[in-house]
Amino acid sequence: MPIFTSYDGTDLWYEATGPATAGAPPLVALPGGPGADLRYLGDLAGLDTARTLVRLDGRAAGRSTVPADRASCSFTAQAADVAALARHLGHDRIDLLGHSAGALVAQHCAAEFPTLVDRLVLVCPVGRAAREPDAAELAALRAGRSAEPWYPAAADAEARLARGESDTRELTALITPFFWARWDDRARAEAGRALPAAPDWLRAAFYAGAGEPRPVTAPTLVIAGALDGMIGTAPARLAASCHPNARLAVVEAAGHRPWVEQPVRFRTLVEEFLTR
Repeated sequence: MPIFTSYDGTDLWYEATGPATAGAPPLVALPGGPGADLRYLGDLAGLDTARTLVRLDGRAAGRSTVPADRASCSFTAQAADVAALARHLGHDRIDLLGHSAGALVAQHCAAEFPTLVDRLVLVCPVGRAAREPDAAELAALRAGRSAEPWYPAAADAEARLARGESDTRELTALITPFFWARWDDRARAEAGRALPAAPDWLRAAFYAGAGEPRPVTAPTLVIAGALDGMIGTAPARLAASCHPNARLAVVEAAGHRPWVEQPVRFRTLVEEFLTR
C-alpha cells in the first residue's frame, strides 16, 4: 500500500505515477482545501507522462490518518511531512507543486528545506489573510457571470455567507460555479466527485500560527486562473512578489483548477518551467 510513516509516527497516504527519469527529480504535488483528497488533482493534465508524479494526502485528509497532535496539521508543520516523504522515496532533491491551500505548505517547505526543493510551482495559491484577495477584483469577476442561469442562486448564497449564516457547506456548493471559468458538464462532474470531506476542525488547525511569508530562493512559477472567482488573481500576484526568483503566469479562460479547464496550456507552462 502507498503509505509511509512520517517523522512523528503518523501514517500518510501517497500515490506515485509515471516513469522515473534519469536526472529529473520527482514532482511532489500537494492538494488544497485545506484537507482535500489528492484524487481531485488527477494526473495534473498529464504531468506524469515524462516524470514521476507523487501526490500526497495531508494529515487528517483523504486516506491519511489523523495525528495524535492536531497542532501538527498546521501548514508550517506539514512541511516536515514533505521532507519525510522525500526521504522515504530515496530522493534528496524534489520539485514541489502546491495547489490553493497546499501552496502554503509548499512555500514553507521550500523556505525551511532549501536544499530539498529544486523548483517550486504554486497553482492558484491562497493567502494567509482574508485581506489578500482583492475585493474589487473578486466582485468584478463574479458580477461578470450575471447572465448565467445559476447566477441568482449563487449571488444569494454569497450574500448569505457574508451575513454569517451557518449552512456553509450548502451555501458553498451554490457559489461553486464562480470558481470555474465555465460551469459546464465537465466542471460539474469535477466539483461533484464523491471524495472524503475534511474534518470540521482541520481548517483552523491548518492556518494556526500563520505568519508573514518567508522568501524562497528556488526558481518559482506562480500560476493563476484569470477567471478564478474563488480568490481572484491577487493572492498569486502577492506570492510571486514575495520570492526573488518567481514569475507569474495568468491562464486565460481558467478558474481555480486551470489544469482541468486549460490542460494543454497548464502542462506546457509547468513542463517548460521544470525542464528549463
